[in-house]
Amino acid sequence: MTFQERLYQLRRAKGLSQEELAHIVGVSRQAVQKWEAGGSLR
Repeated sequence: MTFQERLYQLRRAKGLSQEELAHIVGVSRQAVQKWEAGGSLR
């Protein structure tokens, strides 16, 4: 399982939107979107 697949699964299991996860982690929603798409791991 890749990082992006695991991140998506965990986020959905907790019932969080990308926006909510971004706020918790302290990044932009676009960053979370890129992580889940496999575009960036930063």
